[in-house]
Amino acid sequence: MSRAEALEQYAAALKAGKRYYNACMARGVSPYPEVLEEILENNPAPGTEKIGLVDIPMDRIVGTWTAGRKAVFAGNFMPLLELNTEFGSKWIALCEAHLGDGGITHPITCIEYMGKFYVQEGNKRVSVLKSYDAPSIPGEVTRMIPALTDDKDVRLYYEFMKFYKLSKSYLPTFSQLGSYARLQAALGMQPDQEWTEEDRHDFNNEYRRFTRIFEQLNAEKLPLTPGDCLLAFLEIHTFGELSEMTDDKLRSALNGMWADFRNLSKGQPISVSAQPEKKEMGLLNRILGAPKVHAAFIYAHDPEKYAWASAHARGQEYMQEQLGDSVKTASYVCGEEPDAAIDEAVAAGANVIFATSPTLNDACRRAATKYKNVLIYNCSLSMPYAGVRSYYCRIYEGKFIAGAIAGAMEADGKIGYIANYPIMGATAAINAFALGARLTNPRAVVTLKWSCLPGDPVRELIDEGCRVISGRDEDGADPELAGNMGTWQAGPDGKLCSLASPRWKWGHYYEQTVRSILSAGIDGMRDSKNAINDWWGMSTGMVGVDLDDCLPDGTRHLADILRDGIVKGDLDPFRCVIRDQAGNLVNDGTGVFKPEELMRLDWLCENVSGIIPAYDDLMDRSKELVRLLGIYRESIPPVPEDAAK
Repeated sequence: MSRAEALEQYAAALKAGKRYYNACMARGVSPYPEVLEEILENNPAPGTEKIGLVDIPMDRIVGTWTAGRKAVFAGNFMPLLELNTEFGSKWIALCEAHLGDGGITHPITCIEYMGKFYVQEGNKRVSVLKSYDAPSIPGEVTRMIPALTDDKDVRLYYEFMKFYKLSKSYLPTFSQLGSYARLQAALGMQPDQEWTEEDRHDFNNEYRRFTRIFEQLNAEKLPLTPGDCLLAFLEIHTFGELSEMTDDKLRSALNGMWADFRNLSKGQPISVSAQPEKKEMGLLNRILGAPKVHAAFIYAHDPEKYAWASAHARGQEYMQEQLGDSVKTASYVCGEEPDAAIDEAVAAGANVIFATSPTLNDACRRAATKYKNVLIYNCSLSMPYAGVRSYYCRIYEGKFIAGAIAGAMEADGKIGYIANYPIMGATAAINAFALGARLTNPRAVVTLKWSCLPGDPVRELIDEGCRVISGRDEDGADPELAGNMGTWQAGPDGKLCSLASPRWKWGHYYEQTVRSILSAGIDGMRDSKNAINDWWGMSTGMVGVDLDDCLPDGTRHLADILRDGIVKGDLDPFRCVIRDQAGNLVNDGTGVFKPEELMRLDWLCENVSGIIPAYDDLMDRSKELVRLLGIYRESIPPVPEDAAK
């Protein structure tokens, strides 16, 4: 490199330094690099650790160890002194060396504190390399360790230190606790698995590429780190898929996820829709006629063999009967290849996808990034993804009525309840049932068992003296597939008598949703900014309760009164005095729970005897669903990608 080129580089760096300085002064903030000694005056670090030689990301170098030389640099490490100074001469000499045969090879020395680097020796080397936008610089690093506190940033840093011992990478940064463990799992590694040199090389290269493209697209300056968005990306794509993507394909995939990134930056809020949308037909549709809807139903299992799938298949048939030729439907049983089934459906002309199982959510998210003109619905609850609309039933309304019937039919108040999984909405159903039982029998105590735990919950409840038991909800499936469901009573002779069966009426959802699409069109139903969960109840016809002929007239009349009150909106099962199992007052009788609160209830009413099972206690076959929809899903340790397969 010629001296003239070095002089030109210094002039450009000096200009950048002065521009940064002036901008900071105009905002009233310090224009100089941070000084770690000053930071530690009020926050002394109790420990140190020798890290050794590190390839330091240049954007993480934010300051100096002492204040002695900070005034010669702006905060971006560009020079502030004029060319005709000793500093300027040394800077230019380093610049010549940088692009000469030898280059700048001597590592800097610095302190790392809370993930940021403060230079002890080598400030000018940092300045020169930053002027050339070098991504990193070698440095001998000593870490200063802050005292562990409840401060979120400190806790996140302690998680990073554990991650660094495995990865030796400083590149990924996150804003949410638990993210480093999730990344380790998303990369297919066990929690304590150390990275190889090849692992680190491959990840660092892809992380830098992901960061570059993400920052190019982030014109709206979402307050997220590239690591936050990479984790969201790896929820629906593997790291291997990322490595195989060209820059253009990665850019397209990120654009397809931008609504999710935007929602993530807001804390992943969910807009809950409790009623069908009233959509008016747009002008174009009035002129040209209602749009043709081609709805594809994706089933995880064969409807002829599985009750859950059978219920949705009946819903599909009901919708087709109600709407006739205005809608075309097709069915796909996807098995282990949900992506292929969705691709096949879209290739066949589907513009609406109904994926009928929560386990299909990831495939739906991938499809949403590819098919911009297709509406995608997934049967799940509390999913914070803007590209996929979720739908589910407020079955707790039916459970409240079933509980009232159970309380009326069991004089001593000893009632059993079998819950399937500790997932979103399940605890609301348990508590609503218990509140219904209390309504008709102040002595009612509901003994809670779980079918997702080892054992025979029906036999256990009967052995414990329960004669009225709430079993599986009636989901509209063929009884031969479904088995005993609903709330029933065991007679003295051991015969079972059905009392009330809450029902999931999926056909009402499909019919009313497609009617809205026919009115508004595909574009009119799309919401690219918000995560919307449809959570419909009795007032929409989506939840019902079948009453058995054996019920006394008075009990049947009470059930009808409760049902009418819920349908009209005059009765809220949870608007009453409620205490939890510890005796804490959770409602004084005037409060109204928000839908999001009901979805995520993690406590049980005082007249419930039982617990919410821990994840590790569940049977293996139950864990996949609980990972997706569990009321404590955020606290479940991640499973490495390879193990998940």
